[in-house]
Amino acid sequence: MKKFQKFLFADLDDTLFQSLEKCHERDTLEPAAFLKDGAPISFTTAAQRAFIAFAQDGMTIIPATARNLNAFQRVHLACTSYAVLDYGGIVLGPDGKVDQIWLARMQDAMHAALPGLQELAALIDAWGASSGRGHRARIIEDFATPFYVVVKDPEKNAERLALIERDVVQPWLDAGARDYFIHRNGNNLAVLPNALNKSHAVAYVTEKLREEHGDILTFGIGDSKSDARFMAACDYAIVPSRTQLAGLTLGTL
Repeated sequence: MKKFQKFLFADLDDTLFQSLEKCHERDTLEPAAFLKDGAPISFTTAAQRAFIAFAQDGMTIIPATARNLNAFQRVHLACTSYAVLDYGGIVLGPDGKVDQIWLARMQDAMHAALPGLQELAALIDAWGASSGRGHRARIIEDFATPFYVVVKDPEKNAERLALIERDVVQPWLDAGARDYFIHRNGNNLAVLPNALNKSHAVAYVTEKLREEHGDILTFGIGDSKSDARFMAACDYAIVPSRTQLAGLTLGTL
C-alpha cells in the first residue's frame, strides 16, 4: 500500500483551545496561550490534549489561524512545519521565516483593499460614538501589511456586534463594497478583503508540500464558518462539537 505523508491544517482558537469562559470542563485545564504579560488566556481540556497527541502521532500539524505573528508566538504548540497566520495573509516556512513570495502577493492585494478598510473603520467608530457605546474598529496589520478590520464589544455582548453588522457593515457592503466579506463569531466581528482567506494560503502550502513529499493526505479542522473553505479544500474535514460550524452542519442532521 502506498504510504502518504499526513498533514493536519488546524485552526487554533476555539478549536484546539479556548478562553476560560468557553471551557465546559474546568477540572483538567492546562494553559495553551498567553497574554503579552505572560498571564494565561486560553486553555486546553483533557480531550483536546488527547486529540493533539493523537494528531501528532501520525500527522504533522500546520496551524491555520487568524492570529498575527506576535500572538502566535505566545501559543504553546510544538510546530515543525509551515504555519498560516493572519487569516491566510502570512505563511511561515518550516524555518519560522516569512514566505516572501506569498507576502509580496498579499501585500499587493491588501494595500489595494486598504482604502475600503479605512472607510469602514471610520463608519464603525462614528457609530460607536453616536450610540454612546464606544465601539472602536481596529485595522489588523502584520509585517507592515494591513489585513482586515475587527471590532469587539467591551462587555462581550454579541447582540451589539449584530447591530453593527446590520446597521453599519451590511449597508456599506450593499452600497458597493463588494470586494469584502463578513466574519462574525462570538465577540468578534471582522470584515476581510475577498483576497484574504485561509483557503488561499492552505492551497499554496499544500502545493509546496506535494512538491516536497509527493503523495500527501490532508485534513482540516476548524470551529467557524471562516474555516469552512480551507477545510473543504482538504481531503478530510474535522469539526469539533459545540462550535459555530458544528451547529451549521451536524445540527441540521
